[in-house]
Amino acid sequence: MWTPQEAVRFLRYCHAVDPPFADLIELIIGTGMRKGEALALHWNDVHLDHGVLFVRYSLAAVDNNHLVLTTPKTRTSKNWVAISPRVATALRNRAAATANVPGGGLVFQRPDGRPLHPEYVLNHFHDLSRDAGVSRTTVHDLRHLAATISISAGVPLTVVSKTLRHSTLSTTANIYSHLTTQAARDAVNTIDKTLTTIDGVGTPPTRIPRPRPPGDHNPQLHNQLTLTKRPEGATSYRNITHPPPERCDHSATIRRRNVKKAAPARSGNGLRPAVKQVGTTGFEPATP
Repeated sequence: MWTPQEAVRFLRYCHAVDPPFADLIELIIGTGMRKGEALALHWNDVHLDHGVLFVRYSLAAVDNNHLVLTTPKTRTSKNWVAISPRVATALRNRAAATANVPGGGLVFQRPDGRPLHPEYVLNHFHDLSRDAGVSRTTVHDLRHLAATISISAGVPLTVVSKTLRHSTLSTTANIYSHLTTQAARDAVNTIDKTLTTIDGVGTPPTRIPRPRPPGDHNPQLHNQLTLTKRPEGATSYRNITHPPPERCDHSATIRRRNVKKAAPARSGNGLRPAVKQVGTTGFEPATP
């Protein structure tokens, strides 16, 4: 990704060589818009007097050939974006250049009024980057450059997330977590600097209370138990004799459990009667 110095170097070269393309890059870096959103921007959605623009469409290439206007990437991407003075200057330059172009409506378009092809924009961007002597990057990385400059300058993460139109704040935090660490250090350093400045300049002296006397905080003088003298003739708990606990003899119970039941008497034919089962009557066999 570019550094801010590389971005300035590229924009200076591009404004001298290809001013319309430089205005497009100014818009992407200055607002953090996606490439397709910038190429699909209509003049009806630009309000220079109020300093805002509305992202309503995105330009896409089907099979890298047929250009169509689609909805933005997410539902929250379809939202308004603030315009800085630098971006407003670039848009006014495009308004003056495209005033008499037939079929006008798009902010960035070809001389005949047709939209710019996304592949052409990427290839032309690489050619200008090589000629300007800056590192090779992508057009989408310019969106990350806008977020990096904002977070590094101390802009709150919620404002950056709103500007980039992310669906959730966690999305912004996950992508730019390497920058939030430095922001956290800057936050605690600011707290330290503020307290140190106030503590050293213009603060009245603080009244420190006198320490308590040593006897006022002696643990041996507080929380003492008051012992009363036992009256004469009172029976002490230690002198009370308790009968020993009764011992239960379980041997008789165990012997009763081990006694076998007597076998039933045999009938006249020498056979024992069948045991009655659940669900049967008399001596009928049990049902399977």
